[in-house]
Amino acid sequence: MKTSTSFLIFIIFVFAAPSFAQHDQHQPTPTPTPSHVHSPTPMASPTPHVHTPAGERKGGMVHQMTSTVSIGDPMNREGSGTSWLPDSSPMFAYSKMYEDGGMLMLMGTAFVRYTQIGSTRDVSVAGKGDRSRFDAPNMFMAMYSRPISQRSQFGFRVMMSLDPLTQRGYGYPLLYQTGELYQGQPIHDRQHPHDFLSELTATFSQKVGENQSFFFYGGVVGEPALGPPMFMHRPSALNNPDAPIGHHWQDASHISWGVVTGGYSFGKFKLEASAFNGTEPDENRWGFDKLRLNSWSTRFSLNPTKDLAIQISHGYLKNPERAEPELDHLRRTTASVIYNKKISDDRNWASAFIWGQNNKEGEFTNSYLFESDYTFGKNAVFGRVEWVQKDGHELVLDPDDPIHDDIFLVGAYSIGYLRELIKDKSVDVGVGGMATFNTNLASLTPYYGGTRHAGWQVFVRFRPSKMKH
Repeated sequence: MKTSTSFLIFIIFVFAAPSFAQHDQHQPTPTPTPSHVHSPTPMASPTPHVHTPAGERKGGMVHQMTSTVSIGDPMNREGSGTSWLPDSSPMFAYSKMYEDGGMLMLMGTAFVRYTQIGSTRDVSVAGKGDRSRFDAPNMFMAMYSRPISQRSQFGFRVMMSLDPLTQRGYGYPLLYQTGELYQGQPIHDRQHPHDFLSELTATFSQKVGENQSFFFYGGVVGEPALGPPMFMHRPSALNNPDAPIGHHWQDASHISWGVVTGGYSFGKFKLEASAFNGTEPDENRWGFDKLRLNSWSTRFSLNPTKDLAIQISHGYLKNPERAEPELDHLRRTTASVIYNKKISDDRNWASAFIWGQNNKEGEFTNSYLFESDYTFGKNAVFGRVEWVQKDGHELVLDPDDPIHDDIFLVGAYSIGYLRELIKDKSVDVGVGGMATFNTNLASLTPYYGGTRHAGWQVFVRFRPSKMKH
């Protein structure tokens, strides 16, 4: 019943949002970025989810839809937090323009599915959960920006998830996944639910020159400058319902209760630094955590071409794991290359390679991910390959087992297919399936019942249609 309720809420969101623009049938004019122009062109009516490409002339002016984080960046470059995607990345969203130059965008994704994982391990936590489940991973996001002057703007972002309702506190089964707590017990072989409020931030940005700008980003909860764009925001993962099993090595700090970031963009590359709360969220997914700025991070981002986004980042996380209160700090280093190629209006290929390393006071563990998505017409083929090193504490092995302190290499290999039933009708509805194969070392056989396992899932995916170029 709870899953059905949350699903109904999402459907209302998806079908209500296009009402922004259903009365405006002419070609829209997006938020202008001045180019030898002294004032924005006022909008007479809201726009549908279409925008003019950067650099196209309309009425003698050059227009560009700009990022809500930094006025100097194109909108398609905006990832989660302050991260960058390739400039050619597709956007699935609704937008509304205001006469004062303001812009509101709504986006979201929900998967209604049945999933089942392999192995013989008891993957319950505090007596809850099994190796199969009906569930509905989801996220919703609203972004607003408004120009303050010809060269500066204010932005606001909020992201929410109904995971606390659809996943309950113990999450969904995902072999080898680790991290966070439920009823005081560490979660293993399950993906924890995300907080209801996942981002609540404001931004200010100022153009310094034609290609340079600086920005400030901060809020109650948000994402520091650490890691690649979070998996739900990457074009290479948009059709994959599962979180990566290396999530806590790569992009897990996307929900930090307390964050402040400052950055300077030189056009094709950017430097930024954050102060943030390095302690993972508590298990009360509906409430607010205590705000802290006890950790720091830095990130270098480079978009050498419109199809590439590269980042290298490093962070110091204080008291990162609630399941390991004795761990004083952790150092995380990440690097990623994201590629997106728009082949035609209905063909797109997106891929990502991500490396993440955790240094737990001298214990180094690494994660490697490659994922890809090829969309053609109403079809999409996607997959992910992962190798992650996890210790016995993270896998929740018996503390009296001699191998408890060892480090184990685990692997996950997924391949999936999706067919759009409804496409480009303001909402996209696709049905798909995915098979996953898992491997672990023989030393883990007493826990997992073997070294090779297989799982599968079927799902229906809902999201806004792609913004047209």
